[in-house]
Amino acid sequence: MSPPRTFALLCSVAFFGFVSYDLVRRPALALFAGSLGAEPFMVGIIVAVSTLTGVFLKLPVGVMSDFLNRRKLMLGGLLAFAVPPFFYPLIDDIPTLGILRLAHGLATAMFTPLALAMVAQMYAARRGEAMGWYTAAAQGGGLLGPMLGGALVYAVGFAPTFLIAGMFGVLSLVLFLCIPQTPMPIVKSKQSHQEIFTEIRKGIHEILKHRGILTTSVTEASKMMANGTLMAFLPLYGLSIGLNAAHIGMLFGIQALTSLLAKPIMGRVSDQWGREPLILGGLCLCGGMLMLIPHLDTMMLLLAISAGFGFGEAVITSSSTALIADLTHHTSLGAGMGMRGTIMDIGHASGPVIAGTLIGFIGYQGGFAAIGILQFITAIVFGMIMVKLKKASPG
Repeated sequence: MSPPRTFALLCSVAFFGFVSYDLVRRPALALFAGSLGAEPFMVGIIVAVSTLTGVFLKLPVGVMSDFLNRRKLMLGGLLAFAVPPFFYPLIDDIPTLGILRLAHGLATAMFTPLALAMVAQMYAARRGEAMGWYTAAAQGGGLLGPMLGGALVYAVGFAPTFLIAGMFGVLSLVLFLCIPQTPMPIVKSKQSHQEIFTEIRKGIHEILKHRGILTTSVTEASKMMANGTLMAFLPLYGLSIGLNAAHIGMLFGIQALTSLLAKPIMGRVSDQWGREPLILGGLCLCGGMLMLIPHLDTMMLLLAISAGFGFGEAVITSSSTALIADLTHHTSLGAGMGMRGTIMDIGHASGPVIAGTLIGFIGYQGGFAAIGILQFITAIVFGMIMVKLKKASPG
């Protein structure tokens, strides 16, 4: 199978996988947790808990994929897309929901960094554009999932919504099995447990020493704090101003649509004009949009703000992912993407928890403003560190 066809199939796997994942996650999850009696702080915990799996697993899984069978590791992630949604209708308490969210988090923890490493390896000369197309495909799932999820929750309730999410996950798994094994990198196939542990430890140590990768990953973490805040509390804020679940799904849908359309274009722009300025601009845009949301109470204005946030998100992701691949040695792409995913998930997990705590004390305006200001602070720190690193570089 040619690389373009393999790439197209991989994008299809990501699309349907994230239809499944986001159909559960936005806005159904926050509304489902609320229906079980969860207060805002606990809603934040439930939304965030699945990312804890990625915090602990994305880096070691990424490192392992650089010298073990990447296909098998990715298959484990796709099973986590397909199976957990069928168990949500059986849940009637918050602790069990939290446990299931941890298991569901294996999907992105085991699949996303390895898929990005594959893309970076396949298209080394056009990484920004290729990353843009791949992440746009995943974002396409993030477009259809919330819109379909919001409409289904409104029309037929939670249980059918979750079952349909499971069907999309199964479709993603089937498509992945159609990709032949040959494009999947296998550097070493037979190693002792001690050798594997040594390789993982060495890979983690090398990535942790790279200030450029760490700094760029932190920008993704900051953006995901903002994204997690929206994921957890835009549904609750929407309900408080009279929107229904279908309306809220549209807000997430327009965010995803804007991001989907912008990512390939902005990825190509970053290939041609540089990645750092786009990351700075994207952070500032996301921060500004987030701060405006709790000051608005009309659907049309919220749609415009959601679209603006989606564009800022696209600018950051298409540029930062490619920048990390640029900074990573070609034999350590899995490790680099794993580090990005781990730090990103720390931000994603902490965003709803921090925002939920702030909203509980100072309301929606104060909580959203605090996370928005953080985006501007991150932009300033990122710019200063990258300028310093470039001055210190012998090139």
